[in-house]
Amino acid sequence: MALFSRRKANKKKVTRRLFIILLLILLFVNFDGICRFFYPFPYREITFHYSNTYNIDPYLLAAMMKAESNFNPRAVSPRGARGLMQIMPETGNWIAQQMGNRDFTPDQLFRPETSINFGAWYIADLGREFHGDIVLVLAAYNGGRGNVKEWLTSDSLAGDENIIDRIPFPETRHYVGKVLLYHRIYTRLYINGES
Repeated sequence: MALFSRRKANKKKVTRRLFIILLLILLFVNFDGICRFFYPFPYREITFHYSNTYNIDPYLLAAMMKAESNFNPRAVSPRGARGLMQIMPETGNWIAQQMGNRDFTPDQLFRPETSINFGAWYIADLGREFHGDIVLVLAAYNGGRGNVKEWLTSDSLAGDENIIDRIPFPETRHYVGKVLLYHRIYTRLYINGES
């Protein structure tokens, strides 16, 4: 009886080991495919269109949408930001005015094309103001451009990825780190145009 139990236990161990080995092989062979499941890239055509229009990195836009709304075009934040890029209605009105769009209504921020267009335009605008410094652009997108200007004049912030920990707002500090991580992931997964 003990011999039978030992054989059964050994068979279970071997089966478990084979399962783990097969799982590891599957992960190794299809690692990118599995990662793409957790980091999808919907709205890719629109994203590339507006990133080309405003000369910004499409993978940065994807990373921001992942962080902002997890690609939910109907997302609304507790503060009222809307859509894929989580743009506040007031900011949307300002962007529309800058773009010469007189027919804008805040509900248009729920449209993926409008949200991505406005978000890309705004990122490009922040990029011009903050000389392309990605940390400052992301901090301004999340924490407000006025706050970032104040942090810069008070020397509490200098635009370098190593100073993320010195961003005064914890939410903004977390946001910048998360978007930079997502940016690396999206660039790695999609730079070769694979789906």
